[in-house]
This record gives sequence, structure tokens and C-alpha cells, in this order.
Amino acid sequence: MKNKKLTIVLIIVFLLNYIWSFKYISSKETIIANNTISKRVNPIGRVAGLKLYTNGVLVIGMSKIELNDGMYAMPYENTGIKEGDIIKSINGIELNNVSELISIVNNSNGNEISIKYERDNEEIYTTIKPVKSIEGNYMLGIWVRDAAAGVGTITFYDRETNRFAALGHGIEDVDTGNLLNISNGELVTSKIITIVRGEKNKPGEIRCTIDEGEEIGIVEKNTNIGVYGYATNNNYLNKVLLNEVEVASRSEIKIGKATIMCQLKNDEINEFEVEIKKIYKNNYKDNKSMLIKVSDNNLIEKTGGIIPGMSGTPIIQNGKLIGAITNVLLNDPTQGYAIFSDMMF
Repeated sequence: MKNKKLTIVLIIVFLLNYIWSFKYISSKETIIANNTISKRVNPIGRVAGLKLYTNGVLVIGMSKIELNDGMYAMPYENTGIKEGDIIKSINGIELNNVSELISIVNNSNGNEISIKYERDNEEIYTTIKPVKSIEGNYMLGIWVRDAAAGVGTITFYDRETNRFAALGHGIEDVDTGNLLNISNGELVTSKIITIVRGEKNKPGEIRCTIDEGEEIGIVEKNTNIGVYGYATNNNYLNKVLLNEVEVASRSEIKIGKATIMCQLKNDEINEFEVEIKKIYKNNYKDNKSMLIKVSDNNLIEKTGGIIPGMSGTPIIQNGKLIGAITNVLLNDPTQGYAIFSDMMF
């Protein structure tokens, strides 16, 4: 009898948890829909540069160190450190860039140092003994990086909060393939040099220079559904903002025609026609919310379809912002994916 009562209690608890979870999921969908229906933002569609700085230094590889006697050393062996880890501090000193790491290691005189590094949001501690290379410097044999740069499209600007959203996907490290864990960054103006047309299994690109770019804003977050931050150069934004539009909820998006606001020349934004082929309304986990196809022959002639650099390009349907381009299909550059604007917002 006692076991029967326990079973009944467990079933009741399970049912209550199930009901709570169902209510949570339903309310989450309702919140996303309701919050976006009355919200207005300014689409931008401009290509911009991104300079991102890591939170610590990112490990991108290892190599043997040549010693004076012709032998090689691998001081990183048995430390647990591997590619993709982020070294946060050495001997309790927080690291901001690669130069600081090099200085601390060089001044160690070969004495053992303690390292705190991060993997999958878990902090791990280890020790390592630097060795003197044939060049006379103390080294760990670990290749590291503290910054990354690239280009993408600014999706929208929210005047009310002074916030911007861009890309519709995160920036990954070119060597590790992991989402770059940043401390901060800059959004800067870019100058388009040329457009490389995309072909089947050969993605093109928008080639830009950002070396002399003017700051537009500060990047605060690099996430798998976009890059976000706040504006610092409202004079620039006021010159490039498109007309304010309402942010559509996913329930308002329809199969059929839409337009994208895209920059292919400096100081020029053009509107091109696309077609929404599929809508994945129950997708809350990634940036593949819609399958789209470029139907505008002018755009296909210039770019072949969707090319790198167009990530973040705003999509408008029935006068509302419905999302942003995120990916291209390699076997057909006229097709790709887009993220819902309600997810980015």
C-alpha cells in the first residue's frame, strides 16, 4: 500500500512538472509573438566590419619547441590544455591579450606557472613549466589568439534602446570552429572592394576593407543567433537608417514573395526580390527559421544568389521585418536560410 501511494505521488509530481513545462513553452511562444507585434525598428542592410576581442586568449594549436641541444620539448603535454580552450589567467593575473601572456611566460625564468583555463564554461586549473627555446625565449608551445575580424550585414537598429543586431549568426574562430567567446568588440564601417560571384559548391563573397573603418558601435555579445551591441555613432546611423518598420511575429510570415535590403556598392542600398519557400514556425533552437530563394535576376547576375557578407541582410514582407539571411546552400547559391526577426529581437 505504501509503495502504491509513493507511485501515485510520483505520477502526480510528473504530471505537474509536465503541465508546468507545457505552460512554460506555450508562454515562451506567446511572449515572443506578443513582444514583437507592436515593436518598431529601423532596418539597415549595410555591410560593416567586426573587430572582436576574446575574453582571455584562445588556444588555436600546439607545436614542439626546439631547444639549444637540438632536442624538442612539449611543455603543454599532460596539462589537459587543448585547442579551443581559453586561457583566463597565469599565476592569478588575468589575461587581456597575447602580449601579456608572452611577457609573463618570458619573465618566468623557467619556473613552473599556474594556469586557469576555460572549456565549455567550466574553469580548470593546471600547471606548466616554460622551456627556453633555441632563440632564447621562454615558451609554452601553445599557439594563441586574442582577436578576430570579419564582415557582415547590420540587420536593424532599435532607437528606443540604442541597440543594434547583425549577422543572424555568431562569429566562429577560423581555426577551432567554436563560437568566439568575446569580452567586447567594435562595429566599424567598411569599404566594399569587389563582389565575388557565388557558384555551385563555390561560395562567393563580399570583399571589404575595414582598416580605416569608422566606429559605429560597441559589440557586447556574440551569440549563435547574432552579434549585438549598442550604437556610439548616431550621426552615421542617422544617414543610413531605412524607414522604420514593425517587427513581425513568426505567425505573420507567409510562403511567397518578400524583399531584402542589400548593399553591393559603397553608399548604395538596393531592394531585391526573394521567395519564402518554407517556414519552420516551431524552431526556437537555431537560425534556420525559413528556407528562402533569391528570385531577382539582377541579384543573381551580380552575386549568384546568397554570398558570405550578406549574413544579417534584413528581409521585409508586407511592410514588416520578418527576419535576416543567415546561410547559403552550397549546392545551390540561390537558396539559403534565414532567421526569424522575433528570435533576433
